[in-house]
Amino acid sequence: MINFVPIEINVVFIINLVVGLCIFAILIAVLLNFIDDSDYKHKTQKEKKSIVETGTMTLFFVGVYFLLKMRVGVFESNNVVLVISGLIIMIIGAWFNIWGRYYLGKNWANQIKIYNDHQLVTSGPYKIVRHPLYASLIWMFYASAFIYANWAVVIATSTVFVPFMYYRAKQEEKLLSGQFTNYKEYIKKTGMFFPKIIK
Repeated sequence: MINFVPIEINVVFIINLVVGLCIFAILIAVLLNFIDDSDYKHKTQKEKKSIVETGTMTLFFVGVYFLLKMRVGVFESNNVVLVISGLIIMIIGAWFNIWGRYYLGKNWANQIKIYNDHQLVTSGPYKIVRHPLYASLIWMFYASAFIYANWAVVIATSTVFVPFMYYRAKQEEKLLSGQFTNYKEYIKKTGMFFPKIIK
């Protein structure tokens, strides 16, 4: 006769697995963007170098990972609602980022560029927010703070990452406004990082 031993599910392992899969999915999507960008030979009409690009965003991620790993800013919380909310936001953020990259297609660039054949994308996730790639990362960093009960990540995201994303987004919008006459109208009706409730 076989004795069945109850298997204890390690909740922390599952949480870390979900977070890890979300981050891995984003990294693969970014890698595919770089590969696709190197294969696609369209001419750049305008370009603006920015300190805020994939490299500096990755550095921030490493900083957040360090805060979480070293448990800097951890507060004691057994709030299941906070953890579940964080996981839901994390999954939505990863999905939204990949969805945004799909819709952006050949318009993606690591630096700020306007291509000769550049198209203004206002459908899909771009109908919800103007910068879904940045927005989703912001959401995911806040989600990690909820999941791991870490106030230091909230402070770092609010004081470093969000201002840097705002700076980068404004640089892009300046070029896009000069390129597309309907961009200013798009700004009025679509939120930057969060959906506009009142339009």
